[in-house]
Amino acid sequence: MNKLNFLEFRNKHKSVFIILDYSVCILLSVFIFFTPFPHTTAITNISFYLAILIALFLMIFNPEAFKFKTPLSYPLIIFSLWAVGSIFWALNVENTINDLRKHLLNYIAFYFLLINFFYSRKRLEILAWVVVLSSVIFSVLGMIYYYIIMDNTIQSVRFGFLVNNLDNVSTELPVNFIGILNITAILFCMRFFSQESFLYRRIAIILCTLPLFIATILTQSRGSFVALAIAGITLLLIKKRKLLPVFLVAIALIIFLTPFKDRLDATSLSERLKINYVTCKVWKDYPLKGIGFGMMTFNNIAHKGGYVAGLPEKYKPMEVNTTHNWLLDIAVRLGVIGLILFLAIILAFVKMCWTTIRYSSDKGIKLWGVHLVIAFLVYFVMGLAEPLFLFTASALIFYILLALITVVFSLNNEAQTVEIHPVEQ
Repeated sequence: MNKLNFLEFRNKHKSVFIILDYSVCILLSVFIFFTPFPHTTAITNISFYLAILIALFLMIFNPEAFKFKTPLSYPLIIFSLWAVGSIFWALNVENTINDLRKHLLNYIAFYFLLINFFYSRKRLEILAWVVVLSSVIFSVLGMIYYYIIMDNTIQSVRFGFLVNNLDNVSTELPVNFIGILNITAILFCMRFFSQESFLYRRIAIILCTLPLFIATILTQSRGSFVALAIAGITLLLIKKRKLLPVFLVAIALIIFLTPFKDRLDATSLSERLKINYVTCKVWKDYPLKGIGFGMMTFNNIAHKGGYVAGLPEKYKPMEVNTTHNWLLDIAVRLGVIGLILFLAIILAFVKMCWTTIRYSSDKGIKLWGVHLVIAFLVYFVMGLAEPLFLFTASALIFYILLALITVVFSLNNEAQTVEIHPVEQ
């Protein structure tokens, strides 16, 4: 079939193509919604790969409707090519190929699917609401499971923590990673609240925010708590400075009136520093290209390579499963070159946020820019203490944020074009 025949086929079956377009949005929403929950692998796999198949079908018949050139495209693609290239020097080729196929390449496809099917303001908000509702239901059901069904006390058990050798509340989102989903959802709720005028809708947004906040505190994760505090302080400095003292007092009360105060010891922090010390020792031996993209390679070489055994006792961690810093994680797996390429992705994100916030005349678009840059700041801060790419649910947030700012940036450019050339539009 030539281009003319494709056009005739599309026009003849226009309703079918509209249905397929909506179906991709629905399937991606299902995939995002169920990812944090346990025992939903079949649902997430079917929805994701079916979305890819339908998208490919639509692209065959209407390739010009798909957008692949964005400020993030080149940084993402170049970083991915370097990661694929690590197959040739990886210490564990099988693990590297497996993680490239199951994780990185899927995430890149996920990003391009999002920017091509959640391209409008309405769909942008739908995507954010999917994240919010997934987080809320995950938190509510999780707290019911932990503190009612399992009859644990708040003082004795952290939300999401391993209990009695049973599975976590979610194998895709353990205790220290819950905050990355919930705080992102809280920021989305704040974005919706700031532009909502109807009282009943504002109440609904507040009711969504409360369980997210409570669940985040109950994890007793120091990384989540610091990220939550930074998010609140930054947002108030930008929008409501008068409320900042109230927020700081609330933070102090949470620290000293909840079980979180018991988490202020330096033991766990010391363990992370020891693991990162081992990470730096490995990185020192593979500085430029790293050990390969495989996420389990570091754990194997840390022990089998003698890095842990050869350390003095005061620097030796009790257990090494993975790195505990996302930048060090990238550096040890893909070397200095890979880290630079990854930082280029972050730089492109920040630049798009700055352009949107600084130059947009549309209040709604500007608000999205503000909340997205704070959400990314939260992600960055939590990543300094956790390997956020280790779990699908926490990794998806990164690519959702990339997709959201891409759509917001594109909408801003379109709005400015209309302002400059109103007659032509």
